[in-house]
Formats: sequence, structure tokens, C-alpha cells
Amino acid sequence: MLQRIRRAVRRLVQPLKQQAALSAVALAATALFTSAHAADTVRVNLAWLPQGSTGGILLAQAKGYYRDAGLDVSVMRGYGGQRTVNEVDEGLFEFGYGDPVSVMLNRAHGGHAMMVGAINTRWPGAMCYLERPGFKVNTLKDLSGMTLGGGGASPVQNIMPAWLKQNGMAPDAIKTVRLDPAVINTALLQKRIDLSECWEGASLPVQAALAKRAGQQLGKVYYRDFGLDMMGNGIVTTDTFVAQHPDVVKRFVTATYRGYALMREHPQEAADAIGGLYPVLDKAILLQQIVETNGLITDDPAQHKTGWLRPARMDATAAFVSRAFGTGAKVKAADLYTNKFVE
Repeated sequence: MLQRIRRAVRRLVQPLKQQAALSAVALAATALFTSAHAADTVRVNLAWLPQGSTGGILLAQAKGYYRDAGLDVSVMRGYGGQRTVNEVDEGLFEFGYGDPVSVMLNRAHGGHAMMVGAINTRWPGAMCYLERPGFKVNTLKDLSGMTLGGGGASPVQNIMPAWLKQNGMAPDAIKTVRLDPAVINTALLQKRIDLSECWEGASLPVQAALAKRAGQQLGKVYYRDFGLDMMGNGIVTTDTFVAQHPDVVKRFVTATYRGYALMREHPQEAADAIGGLYPVLDKAILLQQIVETNGLITDDPAQHKTGWLRPARMDATAAFVSRAFGTGAKVKAADLYTNKFVE
């Protein structure tokens, strides 16, 4: 009798155990599904149209690197570095492609922008001109009396006078005029200006291609070749976001540099992938932008990971911007960046 009772109890208990096991599996699966789909939402401002300089961001999105990092990333075009940095500071975007000049100006006016990784470890700015017989730039004095066309909100408007003074020249030795960025290339080709602002990895290859189509050859003078030791563009967020979401920042930065690694190792594949996303882009120009960006992104790779911001150069950047823009001692170099996500 006792054995029959035990068998009956087992028949009642066994289904309950199976049901409990199934429930546990279902709960685990639900938790896994939820964690897999609860990606952190991130908005990124490119500062301008899609191009080679921001190619690592575009590739990280196209190749699913952000998704692998648990991020739901949306990428949007921007309207200039200074506006981009301010929009990141205002919370319209979590990240942006920005420069230390804009970051410093933002902080000088009470903002909280900061850089968390470098893309251009050297200042990518240059002055472009149309080559002509008998003209060669050996010193900056060869450019005296010329007119430079720059964007209305471009930092070149302030950088130029301070840079000329640093090189022992009058601040107005090269005259700057404010132009809509959309007409700068045309103005140079039509010879309404002698020099145009141009940027490696961005507008420089565009201007070179346009000049070639017009039967001209583009020359260029890099600011860094004449004493401008400044950090260039990189990944910008805010110190508030860093404090509140350090894990999101780490995952975004890591995935982004994974995109730049692909761009560096396989430039043609990168150009094809980005060109597939944006068919209107000229792939030859895009490839040249990628090649130039690849040359700018590395800085002491034997000692530091990609994205490392050199402290001495950030100090020099802060000192120069302070002179050029009259910010005084409001902002210290240490306030502008952190290397903790790339060391």
C-alpha cells in the first residue's frame, strides 16, 4: 500500500517539477531576449556630411560594431564643428565629431563638452591655392598680401592672425574673408580669393579633385608645418555624460575605433562600404579622404591605443586657443579631454 502511495505522489510531483523547470528556462530566455534587445540609444553628430574623416563611425554602424556593443546608434549630418559641439553640450546628441577649439570655447562659456578620443592627432587645417608658373611657397612671407576665404564660423578667422603673429608677421599679412562654406571652392577656382581653407580627410581632396577637373593643380600649406602644434578633431561628449554613463562611453569609443581600424587596414573596402551607404559620394574622393585620415589618426601606436590624446599637444592647443580667442585662464587643458577610454 505504501509503495502505491509513493508511486502516486511521484506521478503528481513529476509534472510539477517539469513545469517548474520549463518556467525557469522560459524566464532565462526572456531575460536573455530582453538584455539582447535593450540596447542603449546613442545619437551621433558628424559635424558635416558623411566623408572619410568620420568613416570609422560610418563603418562601425554599417558593420554592426555598435550593435555588437549593445548600442542603438543613429548618425546624423552636422553643420560645422562649433555648432556640433554646442549641440552635444545641449543634449541633442550624445556624441559628436568635434575639435578642441570648439570644446574650449564651449567650456569658456559655461559648457561641459570634452574630448574622449582623437581622430586627427595633428591639426588637419591647411591653406590651398592654385599652382602657377613661377610661384612657390618657401616661407609664409610668400603669402603676404593674399586673401584667404574661410567659413563664416570657421576657427580660421581667429587662428590666422594669432598664427601669423606667432611666426613674426603682422596679424593682417594674410587677409581673411568670411564666405559661405558652399562657395569657397568655386571662389578659389574663379580666382576671387587667393587661398581657401581646406582640411585633410575632408575638403582638401574635394578641392583637389575640382581643381583637376578644371585643368588646375592644387597646392597647399599646412599650418602645422609652420609652428601650429595643435590637436585636431576627435570624439566629443560631455563630462556629465561621462560621469553618468561611463560604460556607454567606453563601448561607443571602442566600437568606433574598431571601425577606424578596418578603415586603416582595408581602405578600399572601407570606401566601398561607405559608398554603398551613400551612393552620391565620389568614391575616388572618399578613398583619398580615408587615406589622409589614416595618416592623421595614429600617434605613438607602440605606446598607446588609437585615439590617445597627447597631453603636451593638448597643453599647446589650450595655450594657443587662449591667445587666439582671448579666453584667458578660464579653461585648463586638463578640462578639455580624458584618455581613460583609450589608454
